[in-house]
Amino acid sequence: MSLLELFILAVGLSMDAFAVSVCKGLSVPRAGIYECGTAGFYFGGFQALMPLLGFVLGTQFKAYIASMDHWIAFLLLGIIGINMIREAQNAEEECQVCSKGQNPFSFKSMLPLAIATSIDALAVGVTFAFLEVQILLAVTFIGVVTFLFSAAGIRIGNLFGSRWKVKAELAGGVILICMGIKILLEHLGIFSVI
Repeated sequence: MSLLELFILAVGLSMDAFAVSVCKGLSVPRAGIYECGTAGFYFGGFQALMPLLGFVLGTQFKAYIASMDHWIAFLLLGIIGINMIREAQNAEEECQVCSKGQNPFSFKSMLPLAIATSIDALAVGVTFAFLEVQILLAVTFIGVVTFLFSAAGIRIGNLFGSRWKVKAELAGGVILICMGIKILLEHLGIFSVI
């Protein structure tokens, strides 16, 4: 997987965290370094950890399903992408859930959101086990990109409101679906440009 492909994948994965960060930004009167850093730490950390766990799990089963690996990657990324697009349709409800509670940046508030937004990354980590990926570089890259997008999402939500949230989730879903199609076409010998 090239650096460009990894960057595109990292951006796609970070869109859920970005969207939730926009909601978090809406829930506070002022979003400073603490709020941006907290969101970046939780979302970026879990987006880095989950693909690593998925990779470890995927390598355990690689020998059994190596002949179908491209189909598995295609299906997982497609399902994740479609789910992100579907979730974008429920954007207002999600923002209301994000803004409940006394401290929107407490451990109790952030941990479930960080886990929920990184489940997709766990599935992507499983697909990494079947691709030629330097896993430490990949998870670091995904974590850093998500950190930056999450921190930016807090500020954007605080400054501009929720109009970017739906577009971000839609874009993330489309990116993941396209990556899945590309992986499938490459393994079938149809596409090898990027």
